Amino acid sequence: MANGYSLVIVESPSKAKTIGKYLGSEYTVKASMGHLRDLPKSTMGVDIEGGFVPEYQPLDNKTEIIEDLRKSAKKAERIYLATDPDREGEAISWHLMELLELPAEKTCRVTFNEITKKVVTESIASPRSIDYNLVDAQQARRLLDRIVGYQLSPLLWKKVRRGLSAGRVQSVATRLVVDRENEIRAFQPREYWSLDVVLDCIGKSGSFTAKYHGKGKKTELENEAQVDSVLADIEGKDFTVSGVKRADKKRSAAPPFTTSTLQQEASRKLNMTPKRTMAIAQQLYEGVDVAGEGTLGLITYMRTDSLRLSNDAMASAADFIKNRYGDAYYYGKFHTFKTKSGAQDAHEAIRPTHVELDPERIRKSLTSEQYRLYKLIWSRFLASQMADAIYDTVSIDTVCAGHTFRSAHQSVKFSGFLAVYEEGRDEEEQATGSELPLLQVGDMASLRDVKKEQHFTQPPARYTEATLVKAMEEKGVGRPSTYAGIVSTIQDREYVNRVEKHLHPTPLGEVVTGLMVERFQDIIDVEFTANMENRLDDVEAGKQNWKELLAEFYRDFHQEMVDAEKALEGTRLKVPDEVTQEICEECGRNMVVRIGRFGKFLACPGFPECKNTKPIVEKMPGRCPKCGSTILKRKSKKGYAYYGCERGAECGFMTWDVPTAEDCPVCGQTMFKKSGKGRNKPFCVNEQCSNFLPEDKRGYYKKAAKTEGEEPEKAKKTTKKTTKKSSKK
Repeated sequence: MANGYSLVIVESPSKAKTIGKYLGSEYTVKASMGHLRDLPKSTMGVDIEGGFVPEYQPLDNKTEIIEDLRKSAKKAERIYLATDPDREGEAISWHLMELLELPAEKTCRVTFNEITKKVVTESIASPRSIDYNLVDAQQARRLLDRIVGYQLSPLLWKKVRRGLSAGRVQSVATRLVVDRENEIRAFQPREYWSLDVVLDCIGKSGSFTAKYHGKGKKTELENEAQVDSVLADIEGKDFTVSGVKRADKKRSAAPPFTTSTLQQEASRKLNMTPKRTMAIAQQLYEGVDVAGEGTLGLITYMRTDSLRLSNDAMASAADFIKNRYGDAYYYGKFHTFKTKSGAQDAHEAIRPTHVELDPERIRKSLTSEQYRLYKLIWSRFLASQMADAIYDTVSIDTVCAGHTFRSAHQSVKFSGFLAVYEEGRDEEEQATGSELPLLQVGDMASLRDVKKEQHFTQPPARYTEATLVKAMEEKGVGRPSTYAGIVSTIQDREYVNRVEKHLHPTPLGEVVTGLMVERFQDIIDVEFTANMENRLDDVEAGKQNWKELLAEFYRDFHQEMVDAEKALEGTRLKVPDEVTQEICEECGRNMVVRIGRFGKFLACPGFPECKNTKPIVEKMPGRCPKCGSTILKRKSKKGYAYYGCERGAECGFMTWDVPTAEDCPVCGQTMFKKSGKGRNKPFCVNEQCSNFLPEDKRGYYKKAAKTEGEEPEKAKKTTKKTTKKSSKK
């Protein structure tokens, strides 16, 4: 490698590929593959007595990458640390500088809010030094979580169950789910009634429905006696139109996405988990091969709580809207949105980097998930710069015996931004009502029919992943970069289960939360956790020393640990069995979930009298390609996941490929994808279909073909020696 080149270090190969294309041959771009060093796994790795000194170690699986980067750095004239533009990215750059022993005089920091040629070249031309306030804020968060996890987890092992772990922010998120469940259990429903009347116009054609509004003022009908009293008052009498209101109602577009709102909307509209949403968004940010364009970063940085947009982006959107939809559909000026107080505002809102690359134009270059998420981001951004939607609204009040009944209807007069995008809702919206006849004050109507119906107030809804993220954002728990990890972790630790989109606390989650509420009030307190996030922001702003923050936190936390150990001495908390709907064939009891050496299984609660057990199976999306039945996820004796028809041997279908929710566009059968992580594209397994993808083209690892006459034993020995030599290297 010739001298005189500049080395750029990023986290991922796809990001390196995109940036390398923009910078040219005088730059070498390499990927660190994320963190290269961290706290040790086997010990806490924090010297508390010595002043909260972290003991960082190189990661064992990154040895070759470290050596390669170290050699490249020695030969480079200039080194650019180009990790992600957030606290964690800043910390990775600092770790790289420390671990690779990079000289300060030839090392600098660059960040890219979007990976486009313009931004990359501008950033390289104006580098900066590492921001140690950002590094300290990230270190403080990492050490806080390590101290809590490594001191609380052993207590949970002794008092609840071995293998449990506790986290600082995850415990608060679990508490939100548990508290909501307790609200639902304690909820007392209240009776109320609705009363609708169907009215025929007198002297005009047409009829309409009106809802009971009240007598003099809005009144709620609390029981059937009140309803019958109203019906007795209006029986045999005509209704008079007492008021007609017609108006145009404007509705503005939602702002562009932040991390939180993107996760919420992707969950509502695309059924994507926050973790999956962020993984796909990372791919779109780092770069995708677009036919005819090369590798492009398609969206701006996706970890942000800002609603700010650049003038260039808004100008591009204005031109695009006018050209495609017409001047009437443009907002008329740059539509800016106020970022909420407390937001970091370090980056723009999430938006497409090139608004002219509309989703349909590049659809063939994207996977299904990439296309759907990109379309969501693109549409939301474009809509944010479009004109308000205008609704034609009508409200009619009719009176009979002093009782007012109200009818309402609205229709779209001008679609505006609705031509592109409409925001999803967590709650069902009220119906817009049927179209109403043209009536004036004083017109009369006769009663044709009545409909009375009993209702009961409903308890608060359980959290979904989307509403939990929204609640965490509103309460200040976590930050944009942590939401997805928190929601994923509390499910992975089996403190919370997702059932038909809703989050339910498990018995284990309730027991652990109860212990935390009783013994660790600060750790589990929402306000305390939100305040800690604000103090971490102060560290980032240079207003708070990170080690002083840790010392203050640890003083109270350590005392709580000591008190808890004393109070719980000799106590072990029992986790109630998780009862299922599965019936034991031998004794008829409801089977319960138990945990063994190889994970969860179903067992009869009548043990030892009844020893019946069953494996737990998971239903997968799609249909069996042989018989159309449900596909189940199962585990082999060695613990590997495979997928088979629910009819078992009767059908005989089994595969290692993962069934997807997508159907083949040609034959309509369920498509599958290769198991494992990564951007695995779905393929059709129907051999009779023109879209069928043969097994040898599905991206599987191919074994080297044996040469003619080679003995299998000899081949094995050769392989063994080769492996040994490479391991020494």
